[in-house]
Amino acid sequence: MELFFYWFDHLGVAVFAISGTLLAFRKNMDGFGVIVLASVTAIGGGTLRDLILDLPVFWAYDPTYLYTIIVAALGTIVWLRFRDYIHQKTLLTADAFGLAFFTVMGAQKAHMAEFPAIICVVMGTMTACFGGMLRDVLARDIPMVLKGELYATTCLVGASVYVLIADFSPLLALLVGGVVTLLMRLGAIRWQWHLPVFQEHGESR
Repeated sequence: MELFFYWFDHLGVAVFAISGTLLAFRKNMDGFGVIVLASVTAIGGGTLRDLILDLPVFWAYDPTYLYTIIVAALGTIVWLRFRDYIHQKTLLTADAFGLAFFTVMGAQKAHMAEFPAIICVVMGTMTACFGGMLRDVLARDIPMVLKGELYATTCLVGASVYVLIADFSPLLALLVGGVVTLLMRLGAIRWQWHLPVFQEHGESR
């Protein structure tokens, strides 16, 4: 089971590295910019999580995560050589998959360290959102977490689902929590789901 979690974590890193590489391509960055954007997207959230939880920073103790980033970025670069343009929806879809992976993996790491349920939910959300925030800030975009569509909320729901199931079946919790996060985020992209917005009295609706 631990081996499955390990490779599942690598898959999440690879997906977010691809997301960062796609944005770097849209911004016409050079090779260094690609690696920086891919790296902060892939490991930014997990690094902050480990520092807050006072756990060993995962990629510092296992450099194979860095190799995963490099391979994912290079593979994406090769694929992009045959594409003239990357549609925004492609970037959003890649980000949605990374969001789903990292939500449950962040919650799972906090749960395995025996932190309270609410901390597991917060860590899942932070792991999923923080790397993408860094990516967007470096690329001079408005972070997706600050845009109108459901974003962090999908992580909160997915991480909560994970916590509710984890004590019964960690594997099922990963799968269900990840799928819930992914479907909610893809639905938000497709149908522009938003949370209600508070407005001042008398403001036009």
